[in-house]
Amino acid sequence: MLINGLQKMTLLDFPGKVACTVFLAGCDFRCPYCHNYELVTGNEQVYMTDDEFFSFLRGRVHLLDGVAITGGEPLMRKYLPGFIAKIRDLGFLVKLDTNGYHPDRLKELLDERLIDYIAMDIKNSPEKYQLTAGIKDPDLSLIKKSISLIMESGVDYEFRTTVVKEFHSPSDFEAIGQLIVGAKRYYLQQFVDRDTVPDRHLTSPSTDEMSNYLGTVQKYVANAELRGV
Repeated sequence: MLINGLQKMTLLDFPGKVACTVFLAGCDFRCPYCHNYELVTGNEQVYMTDDEFFSFLRGRVHLLDGVAITGGEPLMRKYLPGFIAKIRDLGFLVKLDTNGYHPDRLKELLDERLIDYIAMDIKNSPEKYQLTAGIKDPDLSLIKKSISLIMESGVDYEFRTTVVKEFHSPSDFEAIGQLIVGAKRYYLQQFVDRDTVPDRHLTSPSTDEMSNYLGTVQKYVANAELRGV
């Protein structure tokens, strides 16, 4: 499997662990605020092969706790289960980032006990998912199925939303809260503009707005927090 990026060490991407982060290209969403938009089309330059990656990883045994796999959307890669199995065979924990649009592939990983931590993006309220995910007529049943799978899996997890001033309102967080009511952990991440973001007209909510959104969602998810504020 071809790898499109590697952060050799991070203390942020895998909560409580020292990890590296693997970036895989290709995504079925076109979020206008995406920080990794250069990875979306799947045509990006290859950073390394999986053989090169596993050579790197073998040299990090006892130095790293785990591997965070992100994208793009990693679950689009059909060879992902075998890739993760090889990582775990070396003794590393695995965290998966996902947009939640491939519940059947997610279930396969959960059934095979290949994942130690899952982070799923909740883009917006159901009514605004099309706008925020950047695709026409998204199948929200897939999103809801992934939410249920994650919450019932017994695997550690978080849900998270990148909050964009132009896309989110208090009523959206009422709907999101109802969508993930009782979740173990939920983060509201303040949007930060970067050169790679496709829509350069987007802006960040104020700190007061973020706090108000947090108060709204805490009625449904007690352990909800702000991140990056």
